[in-house]
Amino acid sequence: MRNQNDFVTFALEMGADHAVPFRIDDIAFDPRTILKCAFGCADWGKGHTCPSRPNSLRPWEYEQVLRRYSWGIIVHSHDKKISQEVSFAIEREAFIDGYYFAFSLSDCAVCAECAGFRGQNCINPKKARPAFHSVGIDVFKTARKFGLPIETLRDQNQPQNWYSAVFIE
Repeated sequence: MRNQNDFVTFALEMGADHAVPFRIDDIAFDPRTILKCAFGCADWGKGHTCPSRPNSLRPWEYEQVLRRYSWGIIVHSHDKKISQEVSFAIEREAFIDGYYFAFSLSDCAVCAECAGFRGQNCINPKKARPAFHSVGIDVFKTARKFGLPIETLRDQNQPQNWYSAVFIE
């Protein structure tokens, strides 16, 4: 069975800029994240992984579920698709290794355009996952705990930081 360091190595080999192991107490939960989703995100009410979708858990409910995990891996990339692909691959490998509750959180980048934006059902629901920030996690505070790069973008020319996480038990 692989350990944290094995998954970090795997993530870096797949193209992540950074990958760090975490303990559940390292994750900064904050239900205020839903305010940034509801009042500031153009995807609100459209995406299938959005907290606005029908029957979605609320951040305080996600926290109760996610706190059942003891550890995981945070993945950082400047490429949204790489971030998701790496975290999903870690989820799959962890599952195969016997961590059957392994679960990836990553801002969905499976499709070029989300079918939800056209009022259609998700065409890849087995791979679609909620974003790290949309489940009540303060990504800024969490990333900073590990010295990972993250800052508010001041202009469109700055490279974006994309974060994913895989919760493993």
